[in-house]
Amino acid sequence: MLPMSEAVNETVVRSLVLAVFETNGRLVDTGNVLVRPAGLTTSWWQVLGALGYSPHPLPVAHIARNMGLTRQAVQRVVDLLIARGLVRQQVNPHHQRAKLIVLTAAGRAALASAEAAVAPLDQAIVDRIGAERIAGAAAVLREMNAVMGEILPALTQPEDQKEST
Repeated sequence: MLPMSEAVNETVVRSLVLAVFETNGRLVDTGNVLVRPAGLTTSWWQVLGALGYSPHPLPVAHIARNMGLTRQAVQRVVDLLIARGLVRQQVNPHHQRAKLIVLTAAGRAALASAEAAVAPLDQAIVDRIGAERIAGAAAVLREMNAVMGEILPALTQPEDQKEST
């Protein structure tokens, strides 16, 4: 049995994790409805947004890592976005095979359309919760992400290497 403080901490973290899972599901469903008129899905919007908010083009692996997705999942979306003319590949001077993904004019327009479609929802959330609390929640989630990023390598290390370290 866990000491009371550890049990409380575990319950608090678990409650947050479950709320994140629930919110993610609702975000995906709501996003799909809101960005559908722009010809997008939430996953397409997610990749376009990653590129749109980045100061420079990114390879698929970096998009995946930044968003906590698999490279394969992002590659599938990128292939669809290329086929629809929303992104294109360009030569990566740092890596011969890992092309950089770049928004096209059509991709920037689709992203702008998606952002306009979700703006009323953004405003409703800010009106209800407040910008300061939202910024605080985002900071908490980034810290949780950092902790998981530090712990995950040890959890995925082969057993024979765990014993020798």
